[in-house]
Amino acid sequence: MSLLFVLGGARSGKSRYALKRAEALPGELLFVATAQALDHEMDSRIARHREERGPRWRTIEEPVDLAAVVRAEVRADRVLLIDCLTLWASNLMFADRDIDTATGALVAALGEAQGPVILVANEVGLGIVPDNALARRFRDVAGIVNQAVAACVDEAVFMAAGLPMRLK
Repeated sequence: MSLLFVLGGARSGKSRYALKRAEALPGELLFVATAQALDHEMDSRIARHREERGPRWRTIEEPVDLAAVVRAEVRADRVLLIDCLTLWASNLMFADRDIDTATGALVAALGEAQGPVILVANEVGLGIVPDNALARRFRDVAGIVNQAVAACVDEAVFMAAGLPMRLK
């Protein structure tokens, strides 16, 4: 496994699966968190997840420039786990960044990666059509990001009810 994409709905088990896959590999473990603690609940959630990962994990918080992190941090003796691309996409939207450019830069960096990278994202396109323009744009952006990443990885897994289904 060089590039693994883990996709699924909320509470599908995707992060747990990605962590287990990463921990099964030798080497240093680096968690790249895209979440931002914008309120107390999210701050508590981030702290809880960091504690659950344990001391083997080092964490980098990067809400926007994932391509730079991939280029700077990927090594053959290090596993990079990025969680999650869906929050990253929303961060790009709210920062008014060019999402196509950022996605292209991430895909290019992944193509150059000389070590294992695991990427986690939500599948948000399986539900009903959102009732407002911002939510529809977010759903579309997340889907485009997911398609671009899925196309460039070696392996893709869809999670449902804690069960992995291999897509690629």
